[in-house]
Amino acid sequence: MIGRDGRISGEMVSQLVVQTLRLMGVSVIDLGLTTTPTVEIAVPEEGAGAGIILTASHNPKEWNAMKFLNEQGEFISQQDATGFLSLLDDPGSITYAEVLELGAYREDGTYLQKHIDKILALPLVNLDAIRQKNYKVVVDGVNSSGSFAVPALLQALGCEAIVLNAEPNGHFAHDPEPLPEHLEELSAAVVHHRATLGIAVDPDVDRLAFVCEDGEPFGEEYTLVAVADYVLKHQPGNTVSNLSSTRALKDITEGYGGQYSASAVGEVNVVARMKEVNAVIGGEGNGGVIYPELHYGRDALVGIALFLSHLATCGMGVHVLKSRYPAYTISKNKIKLTPDIDLDNLLVQLKGRYHAHQLSTEDGLRIDLDNGWIHLRKSNTEPIIRLYTESHSQVIADHLANKVKADVNEILKGS
Repeated sequence: MIGRDGRISGEMVSQLVVQTLRLMGVSVIDLGLTTTPTVEIAVPEEGAGAGIILTASHNPKEWNAMKFLNEQGEFISQQDATGFLSLLDDPGSITYAEVLELGAYREDGTYLQKHIDKILALPLVNLDAIRQKNYKVVVDGVNSSGSFAVPALLQALGCEAIVLNAEPNGHFAHDPEPLPEHLEELSAAVVHHRATLGIAVDPDVDRLAFVCEDGEPFGEEYTLVAVADYVLKHQPGNTVSNLSSTRALKDITEGYGGQYSASAVGEVNVVARMKEVNAVIGGEGNGGVIYPELHYGRDALVGIALFLSHLATCGMGVHVLKSRYPAYTISKNKIKLTPDIDLDNLLVQLKGRYHAHQLSTEDGLRIDLDNGWIHLRKSNTEPIIRLYTESHSQVIADHLANKVKADVNEILKGS
């Protein structure tokens, strides 16, 4: 199964991937311009052996990449990725098909509707309640797949959709990562149109952020919190997010009598932990909602349907709903790495300085404090350490980050 987002290079790269697979005797079903979660759903539906989504996720328009799925429509594991890369290093493992055994090819444009139909059929999606509200929603399609996928879902839910950046041509109108600083146009449009809320997604529609009716960002960290609140109210159980996500999910989960677990950063790690603890809802604090009743993958579309069901049945506006949740603030920082820095030794010495607190080394170093938490981990894409801190106020979160930076500088000077 092949699908792509709206990037400028998407069609070209798709042709390269499709024809390479066919040359190796692999048949391809091409979903064309679609969303990452739609491809994830299509793989097991078609009984396919794998899936490839052509997208660079939230990265700028000049980038493109491939997301690889296994036969279950889930991201491949680190172990599978290592094995795959070892095959690429062995020229003898790459063979091409004889001319009579070339892979077949067909296009299938039906899967977005199938995806939406599956969402509407979920027991917790309260279609009647949403339709009765006649919600007006402003959508930032960021000139990619969300510009048609989100409005199609909203129409099925009986909502009026006003779409910004609606042409899926890959010329992103702004930085495509759905962070508050990139959503000023959406915030202004929500107020101007007196809309119920605003919705922003990234180019491949697996991340989700909301804007309140007053134009204030709901906060991508709270997308999963709000959806989990609704799910747990009707379906008590356990939850999972990664080590760099807000503590609010833990608070909400324990309030419903469930158990919260944290995983290493990365969707594949969250999914693995969700399966271990039989979680009813999970995801990542970057606005990624994973609802196993549909599939094990971040899915903005199912997140929207569950959030609107929550909103339609709670009797509140979006801003008031947000105010009900534990108030936390995350500070996100970076520490540059140079070749002479021994990261392992650095983390060991930081562990020594914070030994009196609860520590986790599952993914870098996570330090849980009474008034917040600290998480340091090496980036997989840049020569940096990502430093995330969270507390009940921005001042304290920033203070924790500055304290760790000072500790790191002392350790590096000493070494």
